[in-house]
Amino acid sequence: MRAFLFPGQGSQYPGMGQDILALGDKAAQRLQEAVAILGFPIDEVLCHGSEEDLRQTKVTQPAIFLHSVILAEVMGDRFEPGMIAGHSLGELSALTAGGALSFEDGLRLVSLRASAMQKACEEQASTMAAVLGLDDDKVVALCHEVTHNPVDNKYAGQIVVAANFNCPGQVVISGGPAAVELAGLKASEAGCLKVVPLSVGGAFHSPYMQSAANALQAALDATKILTPRCPIYQNVAPTEGRLDPSLIRDGLSKQLTGPVLWTQTIRAMLQGGATEFTELGPGKVLQGLLRKIDRQAVFVQA
Repeated sequence: MRAFLFPGQGSQYPGMGQDILALGDKAAQRLQEAVAILGFPIDEVLCHGSEEDLRQTKVTQPAIFLHSVILAEVMGDRFEPGMIAGHSLGELSALTAGGALSFEDGLRLVSLRASAMQKACEEQASTMAAVLGLDDDKVVALCHEVTHNPVDNKYAGQIVVAANFNCPGQVVISGGPAAVELAGLKASEAGCLKVVPLSVGGAFHSPYMQSAANALQAALDATKILTPRCPIYQNVAPTEGRLDPSLIRDGLSKQLTGPVLWTQTIRAMLQGGATEFTELGPGKVLQGLLRKIDRQAVFVQA
């Protein structure tokens, strides 16, 4: 059974619009539709924008969504997923490619999600860091210790959580700047290989995104979600594939403040019968994570 994976934020690259246009007339048509939906010339940014231009919140998430969904569409009959999943933002790409969301609704949700996340980042300082080479459970325990046992007033009131379980030995922590710093120090003391501060606007997939989650929930309530063509394994509840639109809506609403359980997602897909995986979208991040989660997993190009 073939599983399709859709990447999240950070996989964009300059000139990606040219690669999209090279896919044919259908791709060009979709980019023009995106311009009308978003209200700005995203096609120009994707084709000619710099790396910095592509980091703009209003551009980054729609750019990755467009690249992923258009790739699925131009595959035509070759896009025959037995199951789908997306990393963070990629979950909306997966649901659109899988027929649960229309192209317009999917893109509007992505745009609103990006704006709401940016606003949440501006409301209070927060950040993220990757902890490499430490057991997942140990990272979770360190975050709990920092959050619930602040050592002094510098950390009081701040929280830090394990936000992204990308693969064994790679967990991203998310929260208040001082709390993330302290958790990183404790991880180093516990023997982790490295702590890498991430260049992000805020603490994604943590309680710091609650206002963004509220805004997304309101939009989800007004959006029609259909039964996808195949089960989707969602970030916050990856134990089994979902087809029920109400459960899918609930999973999306919890995603911004909940963790991305990617390691658990891939393992559940393998247990559910996935025999090969294909990544649809810019970059090869998920391909790399797949090999670290299960060295025997089979990757197939689109």
